[in-house]
Amino acid sequence: MQTTEAFYTSIALVCMICMNHVSEIKGSMLSLKGKRNIMLVNLFDFPMFSSCLADLVTDMDFSPFDESLLATCSADETVKLWHLCDPDQQQPSSPDLTLHPGLGRLELVLFHPTSSGVLAVGTTRSPLIWDVSSQDAPLAVLEEHGDQVQSVSWKRDGSLLASSCKVSTATITTVVKHTICILCITHCFTLSHYLTSCLSCPHFHSAVSHCLMDGSTRGVSMVPKLALDVMSCEVTRALQLTDSCIVPVSYQVPRKEFHEDLYPDTVGTTPALTAEEWWQGGNQQVAHLHPYCRLSKSDTVFIIKDVARGCSTSSSPTSTPSSSSSSVAPSRSPSSTSGLSSGFLPSPSPTSKFRHIQGVMMHKDTHITNIRGLNLTTPGECDGFCANSRYVAVPLSTSGGQIAIFEVKHLAGYLTRPLSGCVFNWCVFLLAGEDAKIRVWQIPTNGLKETLTEPELILQGHTEKIYSIKFHPLASDVLVSSSYDLTIRLWDLKRGKEVKLLTGHDDQIFCMAWSPDGKLLATVCKDGKVRIYDPRKSATPTQEGVGPEGHRGARVVWVLNGKFLLVSGFDSRSERTLYMYSAESLSSGAVSSTPVNISPSTLIPFYDPDTNIIFLTGKGETRVHIYEIIPEDPYLIECSSFNSAEPHKGLAFLLKTECNVQEVEVAVGLMLTKTTIEPLAFKVPRVKKEFFQDDVYPDTSVCWEAALTASDWLSGSNGQHKKISLKPKDMTPVSEAPKEAPVRKYMPSSFYLEEKTDEQKKEELLSAMVAKLGNMDDPLPQESFQGVDDDEWAKYIAQIIVMGAQVVGRAFARALQQEYAASQAAARARGRPGQQSAAASSITGMSLQEAQQILNVSTLTPEDIQKKYDHLFKVNDKSVGGSFYIQSKVVRAKERLDEEINIQSQQEPNQSQKNTET
Repeated sequence: MQTTEAFYTSIALVCMICMNHVSEIKGSMLSLKGKRNIMLVNLFDFPMFSSCLADLVTDMDFSPFDESLLATCSADETVKLWHLCDPDQQQPSSPDLTLHPGLGRLELVLFHPTSSGVLAVGTTRSPLIWDVSSQDAPLAVLEEHGDQVQSVSWKRDGSLLASSCKVSTATITTVVKHTICILCITHCFTLSHYLTSCLSCPHFHSAVSHCLMDGSTRGVSMVPKLALDVMSCEVTRALQLTDSCIVPVSYQVPRKEFHEDLYPDTVGTTPALTAEEWWQGGNQQVAHLHPYCRLSKSDTVFIIKDVARGCSTSSSPTSTPSSSSSSVAPSRSPSSTSGLSSGFLPSPSPTSKFRHIQGVMMHKDTHITNIRGLNLTTPGECDGFCANSRYVAVPLSTSGGQIAIFEVKHLAGYLTRPLSGCVFNWCVFLLAGEDAKIRVWQIPTNGLKETLTEPELILQGHTEKIYSIKFHPLASDVLVSSSYDLTIRLWDLKRGKEVKLLTGHDDQIFCMAWSPDGKLLATVCKDGKVRIYDPRKSATPTQEGVGPEGHRGARVVWVLNGKFLLVSGFDSRSERTLYMYSAESLSSGAVSSTPVNISPSTLIPFYDPDTNIIFLTGKGETRVHIYEIIPEDPYLIECSSFNSAEPHKGLAFLLKTECNVQEVEVAVGLMLTKTTIEPLAFKVPRVKKEFFQDDVYPDTSVCWEAALTASDWLSGSNGQHKKISLKPKDMTPVSEAPKEAPVRKYMPSSFYLEEKTDEQKKEELLSAMVAKLGNMDDPLPQESFQGVDDDEWAKYIAQIIVMGAQVVGRAFARALQQEYAASQAAARARGRPGQQSAAASSITGMSLQEAQQILNVSTLTPEDIQKKYDHLFKVNDKSVGGSFYIQSKVVRAKERLDEEINIQSQQEPNQSQKNTET
C-alpha cells in the first residue's frame, strides 16, 4: 500500500463495504504465482466521508486520468464527483459536482477510457452517456432494456459501449486489462481468485492459477499497471476486501531482473480527447507508456521520468469539469506524454558489474586471535578501531584508556590511549578524549618493545568532549576535530597549534568528511542539516541543506569524485536510509533516498573511489551492505551483501595495494570481533583470472604520500595525488586478451528439423560396415590359391576350429583349478585371521597394502597411524584448498588399518593359547 493509487482504491473498497455494496472488479491476471502480502490494512484506519451520502452507494469508479477523481452513484438518483485529498489530510465532506439524471435509481457509473469528463451511467433499465461539464441533460439516453441493467463496459478505443441485463444465474465479475489478455474472476463471499488466460481461440479461456484466501471476499480491485514492481516481475496486484481488512495479493512471474516480454506498452494517463471532441466523432487514442516508467509526485504535477534519456517531461495538470455553481479543483494528474509514442521502450534498470561480489574470510593463519579485554562500548561517532598497512589499533577496556597495537602477523605491544592513524605516517596515532585534549603518539620505526605512557604532543582548544577527528587527505600535518562545544577546529601538527575555528552548528555534530580534493569539508548534524565549509575562506558554512529527519546518528562521505554527498541516517520512522545530495546544490535537498532496513545502529560507510563501491555496516551486526554508486537515477545499485558468522564490532579497510589482483580482490579489510581480528577480502567473480581485469582496476591514487605541506595548503595551494597502476608486469590486460570465437551452446534449428529416422540411421550404419568389409562380389584371396579344392579347404578349417577350441578350453579349466587351489592354500595358511582380513578388505573396498600406501605407514602401530591420519586430514581440508575426495580416501584407509589392528589383536591370544597347549 505504498502508492497513492492503492490508497485511493482501498478507500473505495472501504466505502463499499460500509455502504453494504460490493463494487465491480477492475484488474487482470497473468499465469503465475500468486503471493499474498502479509500486510493487512485495517478498515478503520482510513478516513471516511460516508456521512455526506444521502442514500445507499451503488457503484463508484476512479478516473483513468486523475487518480484523485472519484465518481459515485447512489439510490438517491444522483451521480457525485469527489476530489480526494492526500492520505494524511481530511477527506472532503461534500462533492465537487452533482448530477441529477432524474430517471430513477442509478446502478452503475463508469468513466470513458479515452476522453476526459465522459461518464456511462446505468439506470434501472437503460444506460446514459453524460458529459460532466454539462449538468442539464445527458448526451444520450440509450435504448431501454427489458430488465435491470447489471453491467456496462467501454470498448478499448472508447467507440462502443456494451451492457448486460439481469439473468437468473449468480453474478460473476470479470475484468480484462488493456495490455494483456487475462481475466481475474472472483465470486462474492468465496475464498478463491481464479486466473485465466485467453488462448488462440477467442472464445476459450484456460485456467492458469488460483489463490485461496483466508476470509470471504466482499470485493476485489486491481492496482494500476504503473504501480507494479516490474523488477520483481510482478504482473498484477489485487486488493481483496474482507469483512475487516484489505489484503494485497501480488502475482509474480518466477524470473529474475526485468523482462521486456512481460510488460507490453500500457495505456497512459493523459486523455486523448475532450468530451466535446469525442461526441463529435473524434477517435484519437491515449498515448501508451511502458510499465517501467515510474510516476513521482510533485506539488501539483506528476512527472514521468525517462530512464533511457535521463530526463523528464511534464505538463500542466489535466483540466477537470466545472460548472457555474460548483467545479472540481485542479487535479494532480500525471503529466503529458507528448513526444513519447507507443514504441517508447526505456532501458531496464541499470545493473552493476559488481552485483555478484563475494566477501571471503581469509585463512585462520592470518587471524589475530585470543584478544582479551576489548572495549566493545565505544561511542557511536567512533568506527570501533583503526588500521593501516602496518599497524592495527584496538581499544581496551582497562583503566587509563589503553589501546593495543598489533602488527600484521604478531602482537606489537600496548600503547596508552591512541585512536586514529595518520594517512601519511604509519607510525603516528592520535587520541581524542573526554578531557577535550588531542594526544599525538609516535610509534618507533622498529616497532613497540614496551608500553608507551607519554604522548609526543598534546593539542588543547576545545572546551567539551571531542568525538571526531579527521586527517586531511592531501596535506600533511593538517587535522580537523569536532566537539560537543559545537565548534570545528583545524590544527597544524607541525607547529602544534590551532589554525582555524569553524562555527554554525546548533546541535551535536555526527560526522565530518573532507572532499577528495581537500578543499571542502562536509558535516552532518543532529539539528537535521547537512553543511559544506570552505575552511580557508570562511568560518561559516558556504552551503546548507536538509539532512536526515532521524536524530539517532548519521554519517557523511564524498562520492563520485566529490560531485555528490552520501549520507547514511534515519528517517522519521527510524528506518535506516541512504541519501544522495548534489554537492553543487545542497539546498535543493536529496536527489534520491534509498531505504535499507530498520536497526538501531548507524550504518558506517566505507567508500572505494576506484570502483565507486560503498560498503555499509553497523556495530554489532553480521551483514555488510554493498552498493555501487552511479551519477544518475537510481544512484545506488544494490549488490550482493556479505554475512559474517558472528556479530562484528567494527570494520576497517586497507589500502588498494593490499588487494590480490590475481584473485580479482577489489577491497581488503579487517573485521573486529569479541576476541579476534579477521582479514576479509571482497572478490569479483571472473572467468579469465589469468588476465589483469583493467575494467575493475583503474589507476589508483598514491594516498599514502602527501601532495603538499600544511603551510602550503593553509596559504591557498592545492594539489592532487599521483596515480599508479596495479597491473603486475607478468599479466596482460583483459581488454587486450585475444578474442575467442563464440561457442554455440545449442544446435541450430535445422539440425533438429533434418534429424534422421531410425530406419535411415540403420541403413547408414549397414552401408558403413559394408564399405569397411569391402565389396562382397570381389574374390577372396584363398580363391586364387592353386592345388587345393574347396572340399579340402573346408576340412582343414573345421579341424583348426575344433583343435583351437580344445586347447583354449583345457587352458581355461587348468587356470581355474590352479587359482582355486592357490586361494584355498592361502586361506589355510592364514587361518581364520586371514579370512577376516580378506573380509575386511571386501567390506571397506580397500586392501591392506593400499591403505598402508595412502597413510604412508610400514608398521601397524596405532600411534603412527593416528599421527599420519591427523596430518593428511588437515592438509586436505577443503577450507585450505584441499580435496574432499582425498580426505575420504584418508578416512577409509584409517578405518581399514584400524580393522586390521583389531584382527591382529584377536589373533595374539589364540596363538599364545596354542603355544601353551603345545
